[in-house]
Amino acid sequence: MDQRTAALFRKAWPRQIAFLVVMALLVFGPAGTVRYWQAWLFLAVFVALTVTMGLYFVVHDPALVERRMEVGPRAEKEPAQRIAIGILSIVLLAMLVLPGLDRRFHWSDVPAWLTILADLAIVAGFVIFFLVMRENSYAAATIRVEHGQKVISTGLYGVVRHPMYMGALPLLIAMPLALGSYWALLLVIPAFAALVWRLIDEERVLRRDLPGYTEYCARVRYRLLPGIW
Repeated sequence: MDQRTAALFRKAWPRQIAFLVVMALLVFGPAGTVRYWQAWLFLAVFVALTVTMGLYFVVHDPALVERRMEVGPRAEKEPAQRIAIGILSIVLLAMLVLPGLDRRFHWSDVPAWLTILADLAIVAGFVIFFLVMRENSYAAATIRVEHGQKVISTGLYGVVRHPMYMGALPLLIAMPLALGSYWALLLVIPAFAALVWRLIDEERVLRRDLPGYTEYCARVRYRLLPGIW
């Protein structure tokens, strides 16, 4: 392991652990109990996927990991992106809290088979994330164009212009069901709206700053869903 990779490990893992601890508190705290098998399964799946992907990219593409560590509204340079990512952050927090309240007050009765299917959908979303990040080392968590960056049109980028967001769709829809809540599905609406807003503004930035992106848009017609939009 070289010095850069070792330094990245030391920087990334405390953040990752803190993030997972906060996530667990947001899920179990509102539920008022740890006897919540849906949450344990969801967290196990989430931890396994994030740790595996993190280890892979720290070793194979540390530059990508460094780019993706700059995250959140404050890291965004475009005003519209700050608002969109702020809304998404709030909605995602609510997607963790509301199912716990649902569990405590027994508002929903999601069958076990649907919960397990939702966890499999989360796995599918992470597989898409992995394929996208392996294809595009510039897939940062913020909207920006770097010196020397080129348009990527291979892999899933040849199918839709925003495959990372395509991977986010099964994750957003599946999270409430994986945590055993029908009511939390209502949060998918504002999440999807913020995602689309972010996507459209991202295209504005890329058309402005990334050479060849306008031509790429002409070749790849669909933004998010093949054959639909």
